[in-house]
Amino acid sequence: MSEHFDVVIIGAGAAGLMCAAEAGKRARRVLVVDHAKKPGRKILISGGGRCNFSNYDVSPSNFLCSNPHFVKSALSQYTNWDFISMVSKHGIEFEERDHGQLFCVDSAKQIVKMLLDECDSQYVQFQYQVAISNIEKTESGYTLLANGKPISCESLVVATGGLSMPKLGATPFGYQIAEQFGLDVIPTTAGLVPFTLHKQDKLDFSELSGIAIPAEITAEDGTVFKEALLFTHRGLSGPSVLQISSYWRAGQKVTVNLVPEADIAELLVQNREKHPNQSLKNTLSKVLPKRLIEVLIERKHLVDKPLKQLNHKEYDEVVDALEGWQIVPNGTEGYRTAEVTLGGVDTNHLSSKTMECKTHSGLYFIGEVMDVTGWLGGFNFCWCWSSGYVAGQNV
Repeated sequence: MSEHFDVVIIGAGAAGLMCAAEAGKRARRVLVVDHAKKPGRKILISGGGRCNFSNYDVSPSNFLCSNPHFVKSALSQYTNWDFISMVSKHGIEFEERDHGQLFCVDSAKQIVKMLLDECDSQYVQFQYQVAISNIEKTESGYTLLANGKPISCESLVVATGGLSMPKLGATPFGYQIAEQFGLDVIPTTAGLVPFTLHKQDKLDFSELSGIAIPAEITAEDGTVFKEALLFTHRGLSGPSVLQISSYWRAGQKVTVNLVPEADIAELLVQNREKHPNQSLKNTLSKVLPKRLIEVLIERKHLVDKPLKQLNHKEYDEVVDALEGWQIVPNGTEGYRTAEVTLGGVDTNHLSSKTMECKTHSGLYFIGEVMDVTGWLGGFNFCWCWSSGYVAGQNV
């Protein structure tokens, strides 16, 4: 005889926990299952262990989705302010960092504890280290095997996450469930991920490893991010690179303004008047790390000579080289270091108001398993909270 629940949620991550809490508040009997040993593993390691749980400024434009209107309903039903209010209610201290990002002052563990505390133990049960198999649709809902034991439910929620950070147990299981029920899965790639460089570029720039500069980086589709860029021994990283990686496709170039805070043309004119014999390298090292200037000279992006010897064309070339530096990444570091997964279950199959599958009643998809990806800065958690909340109101 199978054990029966109103709702079974596969995945005890951010979205799954949120959904369980909300469904439990509606007196629904909920079972949350996960193949890991404990809940919220990605929450625990996020933000360097402090969890960038939300952002002060959230809008649909902060998300990538093949159907850009899809995210609007859930984000309006459960806003960033609703989650911030829950965090405050639980007495969790948090702080604002750059660009409205919100982090726990103490530990990400507080967010996991809060979500578990929100799950009423009378209605919500958890089972860990569970392998799910043989999911089937029935007249009254769904049946599945959990570690070989039959379970039935009216509503089945898939909150299995994406493929990023496989060390934490990421698998394609959620996509397999979608495909079993005939839903399309948008091809997946790593998002919010560092770039790797081609051999010569990597060789030239690897000695700059650890150097960070303010930058404005532009993808071929015109998307622009203005944040720090970090040189690494493998390639390029930092917030601006992670952000633009979600808009980059293999073979495309990225254009980087290495001096977004400086007016290079003005700098050159002023220094030529005051110090005509000063070298271009020494002039530019006022606004950029000297070693970076040297590498650009070695690569013949810049010509080092006294300012008085530069002609008008060379002045323009210096400005272009620094404000429009172009590089073609070799690829990305992949899912191993990616913060999120681009692509996933096609949202055209789902109701934007409830997250329920349009063709299979009682089947829901929430969180990162769907084709919704947020920017860096707490937005992916925002999607987990919102999609988990609306599913929890409807399961």
